[in-house]
Amino acid sequence: MSNSTKYVFVTGGVTSSLGKGIISASLAKLLQARGYSTTIQKLDPYINIDPGTLNPYEHGECFVTDDGAETDLDLGHYERFLNVPTSQANNVTTGRIYQNVIEKERKGEYLGKTVQIIPHITDEIKERIQILGKTGKFDIVITEIGGTVGDIESLPFVEAVRQMMWEFESDCLVIHLTLIPYLSAAGELKTKPTQHSVKQLLELGVQPDILCCRTEHELDLTIRKKIAKFCNVSMNAVIESRDAESIYDVPLLMQAEELDKVALEKLGLPSKNSPELSKWKEFLLRLKNPKQEVNIGLVGKYVELKDSYKSISEAFIHGGVANEARVNVKWIHSESLTKQNIEAELEGLDGILVAPGFGSRGISGKIEAVRYARENKVPFFGICLGMQCAVIEFARHVLKYEDAHTTEIAEDSKYPVISMMAEQKSISNMGGTMRLGSYKCQLKPDTQVASAYNTESIEERHRHRYEFNNEYLEAFEKAGMIATGKNPETGLVEVVEIPDHPWFVGAQYHPEYKSTVDNPHPLFVAFVKAAIEKRKSSEG
Repeated sequence: MSNSTKYVFVTGGVTSSLGKGIISASLAKLLQARGYSTTIQKLDPYINIDPGTLNPYEHGECFVTDDGAETDLDLGHYERFLNVPTSQANNVTTGRIYQNVIEKERKGEYLGKTVQIIPHITDEIKERIQILGKTGKFDIVITEIGGTVGDIESLPFVEAVRQMMWEFESDCLVIHLTLIPYLSAAGELKTKPTQHSVKQLLELGVQPDILCCRTEHELDLTIRKKIAKFCNVSMNAVIESRDAESIYDVPLLMQAEELDKVALEKLGLPSKNSPELSKWKEFLLRLKNPKQEVNIGLVGKYVELKDSYKSISEAFIHGGVANEARVNVKWIHSESLTKQNIEAELEGLDGILVAPGFGSRGISGKIEAVRYARENKVPFFGICLGMQCAVIEFARHVLKYEDAHTTEIAEDSKYPVISMMAEQKSISNMGGTMRLGSYKCQLKPDTQVASAYNTESIEERHRHRYEFNNEYLEAFEKAGMIATGKNPETGLVEVVEIPDHPWFVGAQYHPEYKSTVDNPHPLFVAFVKAAIEKRKSSEG
């Protein structure tokens, strides 16, 4: 059986968090830079339908695609590296696989057969793996399999890979990411965990073609030979993956190890030209040689786990590079902010970002942070709930609506300046009920936001249930907070700003999701620029 699309599977062994997403994104970047149309998908072994209802402490950030899929944060890496939007098809969970199979069984599609892991679950997985390949848009589909080989949850995914390797033979390739730990007491690297991990894969019927070895030290020739011999792979397929200074170094490190070349050889594809990475190298050069630096406070309630705000911290890197500046992010827990300590906590910052989130925990700290930024003329950026906090703060302290709040937290508020959209009120199911995905927004000309975007019509991604209550819009605009971006179809307020402030912007959408290495998000670029100007003026 032959297939015009080639499939690369990336599995992980020994331990989790080795960086399968970064290796997948780096290989995809190198193949893309050689002229191959490449995409990446993630198979997640958990039984949730999607990460939308998962606590960020459990799973880090929930990334949202243009078509409204709530997905794994690795899709953010894929987009940031490839500068190509992902979709619902790029993230599949065990929960979704089982849901689909059960729905088919209920409809009688299996003609009364006993529904089993093999063939029904594995067929569904194979179908999902091939959805992107069958579009005809991609030469190569890279599929990252979440979890660690040996986990009970990921067994059906590994079995589906085994079947595909048998069905498509030369059109499939398996890269196994593994760990070579260094024992300081013995003063040497140990290959045994890798041998065991590959053995486990072999027991499941899958022979890896390439081993990517995560290590803190150089793999010498002796170790490479040993790994190759014990794991049935060729010498050039033992790839060293050393700890990198930045995730953006990894494509170049993988290029130096010839990962892309080996992968193309094993897939029977011509190497074409060498990868065109001049723009990427320029980005890295500027990243490592900033001309200035700024300190920006990120106020959120999940700051203990930095992955909860992964896209925001990466967008700061992109926005910083665009301004030839290093952005030092100060992580501030919103629960710890009070009227009494706000000055001590936020003093000396060049900019303040109030992060998105759900629920009441830490909201009063966020409101205090907004007030500090507004009154002290510190550049301010509020995203989603951060924008809503800016609206609440303005209502309370400028409009003197003391009871102003969001109905998410205070249903009986006398001044519900943020309230639920009418069509959401009847929905009781939490999963997938929000305004999700890409929506149009019309910007007011001659505003901070319009000048940042350099256009008046934009599309941005959303993930929320509550909106600015338009009943109060006139009062807000008279008092000095204006709606500078609205949805052209519904009239819902998307962006607010205070013109009488160096830079004060609140966005109902999530601009961080669209920031990439090739296209830093205009609002992050403008916010970092405003922070640089604030720093210069306070120094001068």
